Amino acid sequence: MDVNDRGSIKWTAMMLPEHQELLRRVWKQQEYKDRPNLDEQQIEEINMKLQLAIHDDLSVIIKYYSDNDYKQVRGKLTKIDTMNKCLLLKDGTKIDFINIIDVKID
Repeated sequence: MDVNDRGSIKWTAMMLPEHQELLRRVWKQQEYKDRPNLDEQQIEEINMKLQLAIHDDLSVIIKYYSDNDYKQVRGKLTKIDTMNKCLLLKDGTKIDFINIIDVKID
């Protein structure tokens, strides 16, 4: 929060609830992150790590994009579903290929 935000926060007590909610949404949207575009080499590296992890039953740490933010999950892969273009982890997490940013073997 920078110095200019202090004025708008100060006035929120006198605003209607609808206006306060609108301000909260605007502030939250300012924190949104864009999904990065991976190049072919990064995609190939991710694919190799995923194949190794499922073949050798290794744990992975997957960084992915969801709900305008970056998230991370740790676990073991159950399935690489090429038909539906997603990954399934043993804990039930489903991640679309398009949202995967990085994979690390744990």
